[in-house]
This record gives sequence, C-alpha cells and structure tokens, in this order.
Amino acid sequence: MKRGLALILGALIACAASAQLPKFDEIMKGIGNPRSAPAARSTVGAPDEKTNVAGIKEALAVGTEQAVRRLSQPNGYFGNQAVKILMPGSIQKVADVARMAGFQKQADEFVLSMNRAAEAAAPMAARYFGDALRDMTLEDVRGILTGGDTAATDFFRRKTHDKLYVAFKPIVSRKVGEVGATRAYKDMMGRYESVPIMGRQSLDLDDYVTHKALDGLFYMVGEEEKKIRTNPAARTTDLLKAVFGK
Repeated sequence: MKRGLALILGALIACAASAQLPKFDEIMKGIGNPRSAPAARSTVGAPDEKTNVAGIKEALAVGTEQAVRRLSQPNGYFGNQAVKILMPGSIQKVADVARMAGFQKQADEFVLSMNRAAEAAAPMAARYFGDALRDMTLEDVRGILTGGDTAATDFFRRKTHDKLYVAFKPIVSRKVGEVGATRAYKDMMGRYESVPIMGRQSLDLDDYVTHKALDGLFYMVGEEEKKIRTNPAARTTDLLKAVFGK
C-alpha cells in the first residue's frame, strides 16, 4: 500500500504544470500513519483503517495540488469568476467616480493588480497544506471521511488559515507595488478625494487582497474535494475508488 501510494504521488508530481510549485515528493516526506493511531480494525467488504488513512491523504494531496496549481497560473484568480478579486465594497464609489472622470483604465488596472498579487502568493500554500497532512491525527481522518462535502477543506482552513495569512501578506504587499495596484489605488483615491462631497476613505489594501486570496484558495480546494466525493470520474485511482466509492 505504501509503495502504491508513493507511485501514485510520483505520477501526480510528474504531471504538475507549474515548476514554481513545491514538489509533493518533498512536501509529503514523513507523512505516514496519523499520529497516535491505534491498531486498525477492518470489516469484510469495507476499506480498513489503514486504507482510509491513505485514501484521505491521497485525496487531500490531489485536491490541494490541483487547486494551488490552477490559482498559481496567469489568470488563475483574474480569469475565474468564482474567485476573482473585485473592487472592495468600501471604495466602490471611488471606482465609480474614477470611471465617470475618464479613469476606466486605472480602475481596471487596480482590479487586475490585486488578482496578480494573489496569483503570485498562491504557490506558498502547498508547503502549509503538506505540514497539515503531516500533523493529521486518526480522529482528523475519521472526521473528514464521515463529514460533509467540504470536511477536508474545513480541516485545512482550521489548520492553515492563520499561517497562510502570515505567509501570503508579505508577497501580496510586495506584488501589489510591483504590478501597480498601489499606484492605481492612490490615483483613484486622489481623484475621489478631490470631489468635496465625497470625503476621505481608507483601505488596508494588503489585508483585503490577502483575505480574498485565501477565500479563493479554500473555495477551490473545496471544489476539488467535492469532485472526489461526489463524482466517480474524479476518483482516478483504485485507492480513491476504494475509500470514496459507494
């Protein structure tokens, strides 16, 4: 079983589309049975506990790799309406005023810049998802197996969200400056504040983009998880079929 799982993960690594992403053979090192796992009991016709553990971990590796890879590509956020980072509601009036004043290009650049920053940060998630897998307990596995369609995603959110925020924010902060988001934001704010009746607005741009990037990341992980749970065609290995098949 361990040898088969290693071969499966090796195949996934070979098919990875982005060289920027950390390789899963490195991330998955040391991931074996969950911590403090008691002896497994099996029933005839059902996957034993060891198989369940391997299946859950493979599903998580597959789902997270796919989500991170897709979001890390150019237009991974910007081209996906489900996760595209839009103009913050708190400064929507800024964009409206800017567009009416002939600054449509700047408003569009601002939105594009935020999404480019999120795409640049996304590869960092692979490392933290791997750490969460290494720390997984048998109780975690049971909860994921018997939970709802996004139980695994909820596990990752609990274990990694705060760490990912800390990891993502410096990348977002640097990238929004590089690709023009900060400049576009300041341009729009300047035009907005020049209208006496509009008043002064403020926004922590880095915080906003970081939170939205993480929302999109967990949304995509959840979509991958639901495919494996509900769509037999998404169970591409015998191990996934054994654990998630009806």
